[in-house]
Amino acid sequence: MPKSKKRAKAAPASKATAAQTGLSRRSVLGGGAIGSALVLGGGFWGISSFRTYAAEHDLSRVGDGTLAVVQIHDPQCPTCTALQKQTRRALRAFDGCGLTYLVADIKTPEGAAFARRFNAPHVTLLLFDGQGGLHRRVQGLQQAAALEEVFSAHKAALT
Repeated sequence: MPKSKKRAKAAPASKATAAQTGLSRRSVLGGGAIGSALVLGGGFWGISSFRTYAAEHDLSRVGDGTLAVVQIHDPQCPTCTALQKQTRRALRAFDGCGLTYLVADIKTPEGAAFARRFNAPHVTLLLFDGQGGLHRRVQGLQQAAALEEVFSAHKAALT
């Protein structure tokens, strides 16, 4: 019998604590559901982000039948990062129009080999035809508007 008295005393104390904090089982479980949704959403974003990264760094896509713009890129170079931002901004005008953007990261063996193969330093864009033939180089930081013109002319010349 003493055990049941202890349990009886413990129950009101926990109810008082729940009433004082404003937490109920339902509110805690609801918060868990929101937290789980956020974690799952973050996971899907992470997977999508990784797939985009992997696709952009797949240099075997050069010559797959679509025009390609390949940036020779050093991820630790602020000028390279600025060129990447301007290039992506310029390529928004060509979404779904047959221009593929790829990145040759010179910090990876594949990216460094690609840069050596075309004798291209970082902060360089290489424009390829659908068969993988190099048609143009753009070196140095460029603004998005100028890059749009370059990409437009490249596309018009080859399609």
